[in-house]
Amino acid sequence: MTATRTLTTARDTRRPSSAPPVRSEKTNRLRGKVFLYIAMSVFGVIFLFPLVFMFVSSLKPDAQILQDIDSPMAFLPVGDISLDNYFGVFDRVPVAQFLFNSVFVTVLTVGLGLIVNSMAGFALSRLQWKGRIVVLALVIATLIVPFETIAVPMVYWVAQLPTLVIEGGVLKYDFGWLNTYEVQIVPFIANAFSIFLFTQYFSTIPKSLDEAARIDGASWFTIYRRILVPLSGPAFATVAILTFLPAWNQYLWPLMVVQKEELRPVMVGMQYFFQLNTAWGEVMAYTSLITVPVLIVFLIFQRAFVSSIAASGVKG
Repeated sequence: MTATRTLTTARDTRRPSSAPPVRSEKTNRLRGKVFLYIAMSVFGVIFLFPLVFMFVSSLKPDAQILQDIDSPMAFLPVGDISLDNYFGVFDRVPVAQFLFNSVFVTVLTVGLGLIVNSMAGFALSRLQWKGRIVVLALVIATLIVPFETIAVPMVYWVAQLPTLVIEGGVLKYDFGWLNTYEVQIVPFIANAFSIFLFTQYFSTIPKSLDEAARIDGASWFTIYRRILVPLSGPAFATVAILTFLPAWNQYLWPLMVVQKEELRPVMVGMQYFFQLNTAWGEVMAYTSLITVPVLIVFLIFQRAFVSSIAASGVKG
């Protein structure tokens, strides 16, 4: 009887001592989440400051932009607010033509790049052939070469490439891709980083799916189109974003190879606003117009982008 009471007392003394650590652990987790959300909110607000300043300044005249630059008023749409800067942008540059050129070049570069780079990644990750590792190493090695080092040789070579032109309704054979859409698209379809990302993502998909499909008589292209592509949505979204941004932001290359105004993209149009007196309000309005498409694309693909990085990352 005494032993039973002693055991019961011991159990009763252990139960209260185990409760506080549970509450403490839950409290710590809650505090950690609160701290994380606060930190993320602070960093989010900091990163939004340049965008807010840009959009707000696009509604103000130049004098007020310079007056408010040293105060919090620079981030608030107060004062002489109007859309005059946007009207001035359309009067100074052919914005519609520049936007069309950028959208056309970007869509084709991204679309063709997804096809070419994903097929290259499929061949490097799923097919077994001699020299596969060497080719992958060479593809990765090209990532260390800055574009500026090969820009001038590329200009020389694209000027020598054959092309077909229409003059007076007659199709003629000529040389040189300068002042064309293809010179802004073709050199950037194949991308080493995109090939590497597709290769890594495809490698995470079980190869038993390939073996089962091959037994059923499927070709390698059918496996790529019917199995790998449907399972690789996050990878395609990630590559689309990473290809879209450089294609949309191209400045140096179009400046070197495109002299016709009707073929220039939006980034080259920025130089129109820095001739003679700089109109800062119009600059902000123009940058706001060309930033909106980037924000829309990112908002559309952000979930797939994050899930791709979380699932496969760019692990080697």
